[in-house]
Amino acid sequence: MSEANLFKGYKGPALDVLKNFQAQVWSDAKISTAKGQYTGIILPRSETEDPLHIVLKLRSGYNIGILASSVTAIEIQGRKEAHYKIPEKEFPYDPKKPRVKLFGTGGTIASRLDYRTGAVIPAFSPGELYGSVPELADICNIETEKLYGVFSENMGPEQWTGTAEAIGREIAKGVTGIVIGHGTDTMHHTAAILSFMVQNSPVPIVMVGSQRSSDRPSSDAALNLMHSVKTAAESDIAEVMVCMFGPTSDTYGLLHRGTRVRKMHSSYRSTFRTIGDIPIAMVSRDKITPLRRDYKRRREDKNVIINTAFEEKVSIVYYYPNMKPDIIDSLIDNGYRGIVIAGTGLGHVNKPLYPALKRAKDKKIVVYMTVQTLWGYVQMYVYDTGRDMMELGVVPAANMLPEVAYVKLGWALGQTSDLDEIHKIMLTPIAGEITEREPSNGYLILQGGIPEVEEFISKFRK
Repeated sequence: MSEANLFKGYKGPALDVLKNFQAQVWSDAKISTAKGQYTGIILPRSETEDPLHIVLKLRSGYNIGILASSVTAIEIQGRKEAHYKIPEKEFPYDPKKPRVKLFGTGGTIASRLDYRTGAVIPAFSPGELYGSVPELADICNIETEKLYGVFSENMGPEQWTGTAEAIGREIAKGVTGIVIGHGTDTMHHTAAILSFMVQNSPVPIVMVGSQRSSDRPSSDAALNLMHSVKTAAESDIAEVMVCMFGPTSDTYGLLHRGTRVRKMHSSYRSTFRTIGDIPIAMVSRDKITPLRRDYKRRREDKNVIINTAFEEKVSIVYYYPNMKPDIIDSLIDNGYRGIVIAGTGLGHVNKPLYPALKRAKDKKIVVYMTVQTLWGYVQMYVYDTGRDMMELGVVPAANMLPEVAYVKLGWALGQTSDLDEIHKIMLTPIAGEITEREPSNGYLILQGGIPEVEEFISKFRK
């Protein structure tokens, strides 16, 4: 084996230390340092990382970086090369169980570690997912199809359209339910647009992902998959939903309506929250518990409306103090047909933007206002500034989330160019994106550090 493979990715001081103690990558080793001893597998390094550290996968499954200059000894105990490849397994068929279709689009729930770059890359096929979660066979007969192999930031109108059409084909074949594996970063965008592109579904459509990849001991991938597949196979909720961790523990998952859900933390496993409402249901490995009763029910027919028309020349603008009008002017000059603004407070922007907003109105570019607060409604009648903006053509979008308003506007502009019809589509609830009121028990955010809050949390903390 070449030296490059024996010390893959290492260079500089870290490489010198490994050579000095005759330690190669994949060695099961005890590394002694000035601060203590660490036992685990010496992992290959990313080619793009610094030359100062040795990466060790501990017995716990977590990785640490050890400063090479602190190493006093390395004792080799064996070799355990890992390939991070889960073999595909043919799903066992049981004629008595429901049929669920699992679509793969990419993301962390379908990923492996790439030791060339040290990054997680989309690589597992949906069939490999079953190889890692055999419990799925206890729930249903599952069929898999890889639609895409991209991270969620690369999902867009082309992939949204293809996914919606694939859903329509499976419903026509009589599938019991559909699961879509998706990266978490833009899963709420895709959930929202599928809620408009796929209407009147007779079966559950469940989007699922994971915050932590399958090679990590804290991965949420397996449990999220089990919860989502159970929902698709057994639930009577025939809507587009996002299924992810409820609490930080593995007690249950939550089913969020596709137009009212948002990713709210970059790494927390319980990152998805229903905004301005409460989730549809809780799901565990044993049961599905509805939290509300106003959802669309499963039906026995195969009737579904697939409407994938979408206008890509739509933008979302997050207002900030001292924003200049050239932001809006540039969208106008580049042929954009619709703009969604995430405004401050009840839906405000500064007065220097007014001429650009009037220009947009004159160009028949539709502009909708949402709020940065996420919770609450746009209320442009309260202050003169709001009424002034409405005179300039800005339309309040009730309590639609900014990202939901963005994808709905692209979808609405794909249906028609008539301004009155566009406004009718935008302001008429289709999939729960606008609600009459926000429940009193929906907005519950507990501020940590306050004594009474800490006392309350301590009663439930495990």
